[in-house]
Amino acid sequence: MTSTSGLPSEDRERTLVSATIDAFLAEQDLATMDHVARRGAQFDAGLAWVHFAEGDGGLGVRPSLQSLVDDRLSSAGIEGPSEAGFFLALAGPTIATHGTVEQRRRYLRPMFTEQERWCQLFSEPGAGSDFAGLGCRAVRDGDEWVVNGQKVWNTLAHIGDWGMLVTRTHPELPKHKGMTYFLLDMHAPGVEVRPLRQITGEAEFNEVYLADVRIPDACRLGEPGDGWRVALTTLMNERTAIGGGARPGPGSGPIADAVALWQEIPADRRRPADRDRLVGLWNRSEVLRLTNLRAAAAATVANPGPEGSIGKLMSAELHQAVYTFCVELLGASAMVGFDYTFRRPQTLSTDGAIHGPRHAFLRTRANSIEGGTSEIMRNILGEQVLGLPGEPRVDKDLAWSDIPRS
Repeated sequence: MTSTSGLPSEDRERTLVSATIDAFLAEQDLATMDHVARRGAQFDAGLAWVHFAEGDGGLGVRPSLQSLVDDRLSSAGIEGPSEAGFFLALAGPTIATHGTVEQRRRYLRPMFTEQERWCQLFSEPGAGSDFAGLGCRAVRDGDEWVVNGQKVWNTLAHIGDWGMLVTRTHPELPKHKGMTYFLLDMHAPGVEVRPLRQITGEAEFNEVYLADVRIPDACRLGEPGDGWRVALTTLMNERTAIGGGARPGPGSGPIADAVALWQEIPADRRRPADRDRLVGLWNRSEVLRLTNLRAAAAATVANPGPEGSIGKLMSAELHQAVYTFCVELLGASAMVGFDYTFRRPQTLSTDGAIHGPRHAFLRTRANSIEGGTSEIMRNILGEQVLGLPGEPRVDKDLAWSDIPRS
């Protein structure tokens, strides 16, 4: 291993990661391994989440160095996550931050190898934007908790092996203080997943019913009643994952679809006004890409702060604007050529780009809702980033059981 003594801490970390990657590529016969074996070897080398602790799939270095790992492994032809990889960015950091040693050892490796897939069980029919108003009840019964309730808008829950579940355990406390976070076996008796068909014809979203589901106390993440704090880790990482992914280069991502369409249409249909709109969208895309790169470079801790809401808000509005422009360029042909047959996706594409602009125009309607509405993002940015006065919250100190409900 290369000596790092005498180097500044940032250089030492980069040298450590580079040397670990070199050793990993040299020592593993990756060409003969299947996907699970390769991902397992990557985890064991500490290259899964480099900012996690040693033994948890990391090296204990700053998180921005993960891009070095991803770039090197991609150049070596090693594939990344294949199914529901989005939830690695949610469940992984939450368990690493709040889990016991036993929980980290039990869940992180099979999560990274994708032998166990995850989903998120937060929103309810009466508690979407007001997440802390949820009413799914968990009552302790010895070493188990009995859970009853309903969750909704659960992305890819139909393929999930485990769910990140937040419940109401202390109804006598104010709503933010009476929640508890669990790791739910999605195959447990009493768990029922029903599809929610979307405007695209897909059902990547679901509703989940929980009827007398028994969860061992060993699957509780954090202390009873501390679920809001634990859930914030998931939510902040979700917003960063949805809106904060750095594009590989200028002009990449959804804007590439718009540029390709512009180049395909006949020259006599390229109106100057449309050209100006395209340039404006390209500039906005580049601003978002550079903002995300700057945020990644500045990251010094494992979990993002409220600034992640900037990328989430910007990406939602930009994606919708880009694909609105695309269907306007397509004209009447935008109404045909897309299959609306009911199907259950195995992967998640929040911008919809993998299926083309017709699908993406419809799919991105959800961008300003999923992972927190754009209105909620503006509240977070105003209050927690800009320091503006908060919205009036008349029920903040009331017991959850005393809050009126329709």
